[in-house]
Amino acid sequence: MWKAFYIKPNEIGILYHRSDFKKVLQPGYYRYLGWHWQVKTYDLNQPEAEIENLELLLRNHSLDLKQYLLVVQTSFNQAALVRLGQNWLSIGPNQLQAFWRGFIEVESHLFNLEENLELPAEFVQQLRGIDLYGLKKFQIFEYEIGLLYVQNNFVQPLEPGEYAFWSVDKDVTIRTLSRIVPNPSFPLEDVLIERHSEFVAVYCKTVQLISQQVAIVRYQGKVISILPPYSRKLFWREVEVEIIDISADAKLPPHLVAELVSGSPEVVSLSRNCLHIREVPAQHIGLLYINQEFQAQLPPGIHAWWIFGRSLQTETIDLRLQSMEVSGQDILSKDKVPLRLNLTAGFRILDSLKAKNGLSDINGFLYKELQFALRAAVGERTLDALLENKGAIDTSVAEYIREKTADYGIEIDSVGVKDIILPGEIKTILSKVVEAEKAAQANVVRRREETAATRSMLNTAKVMEDNPVALRLKELEVLERIAEKIDRIQVNGSLDSILTELIRINRQ
Repeated sequence: MWKAFYIKPNEIGILYHRSDFKKVLQPGYYRYLGWHWQVKTYDLNQPEAEIENLELLLRNHSLDLKQYLLVVQTSFNQAALVRLGQNWLSIGPNQLQAFWRGFIEVESHLFNLEENLELPAEFVQQLRGIDLYGLKKFQIFEYEIGLLYVQNNFVQPLEPGEYAFWSVDKDVTIRTLSRIVPNPSFPLEDVLIERHSEFVAVYCKTVQLISQQVAIVRYQGKVISILPPYSRKLFWREVEVEIIDISADAKLPPHLVAELVSGSPEVVSLSRNCLHIREVPAQHIGLLYINQEFQAQLPPGIHAWWIFGRSLQTETIDLRLQSMEVSGQDILSKDKVPLRLNLTAGFRILDSLKAKNGLSDINGFLYKELQFALRAAVGERTLDALLENKGAIDTSVAEYIREKTADYGIEIDSVGVKDIILPGEIKTILSKVVEAEKAAQANVVRRREETAATRSMLNTAKVMEDNPVALRLKELEVLERIAEKIDRIQVNGSLDSILTELIRINRQ
């Protein structure tokens, strides 16, 4: 009995007899005698040859199969790329795959993963836009540097470009760092410095400080970082590093004060945690203490010191004339009259160091001493004495406070009582006393004036009695005063009858 087979033009077949491989059949008609023949056909449009027991067949019939098949077999440390026409396929380690030759162009490339995980550049370009199993692709832009890590271990730097790496059995990552940022966050800086000196030497500048050293890092002339003692940090090679020894003098020179304290807001923000800054205004003086010990007086201006390894304190003292108010002091006079007084004092500090070292609180000291002086001055005088001579309180307080402040470099310029406030009932009593005194004084004045007027009238009468002409002049004076109050007067007769007529007019 014959058995016939037909292989289509786009197919290929494998002939078996009782499951034993015999040969590969090209497209066409075939007839074989017997019932135990069989043919398995494969579509050549699918170039991968999915043949059962492929490994066994290759072992026994390698020569017969390899003229039709492209066989790709990888070991534990190998991977492969296969091009199938315009398509690509990746094959991982320990794999065996076969592809039909001839119908579609196929080629394979084997890679040793122990030697290099990186895919050659020619393949990277061909695989652009294609995702394949076991391959990771990366793009590093022109302003970046890539750091290649395999299993979280740094391997090498990567310049800008396209890269692909096998990652079938290993974790491959790339960390990109911007080259336009001079102080990027380098991953595990200490590891890079200690174990990858080649990379550091080519790309980086290392700043490593010891005790009492501070570093200022500049990029294109601008401060980008301030490093404290014992720092170790990486920067790109383009930066400039200034290392400053602060063991002898921690004060910043004027050019650094201008740059770090009065410069741009970004630089001022960087230096805020590194500097102790004190601005001494005009007409003031500053006092500098390092580790609780006085060091120097500071003239007006901006001063700054590095804070590392020392404790700094500064204070400013106002040298101008200052005033102090001691208000609302309730004090009993010598005659037990409750009074409320307000005092003001003017003072200036002549020796700031003596004042600060001798007094913990200058204003508090002055306020209390002025209180004591005021209470002593008021308590030893009666109300009448206080009201008669308020200046005595000023003098007493001034003498007392000048004596107290002489040893502290403080000059008292003036002391004066502004107000003496009496209780309401005392005010009423004093008002009545004053009113009575003024009334008595007014009565005395009135009596004195009446006496003087009477004496004057008596003298006038005596003159007129002895001198008729004076009497007539007096009459004319009276007539003149009366005429001022009358619009029109008609005189008939002699001057002797004028007064008589005027008297008659007034009675009407």
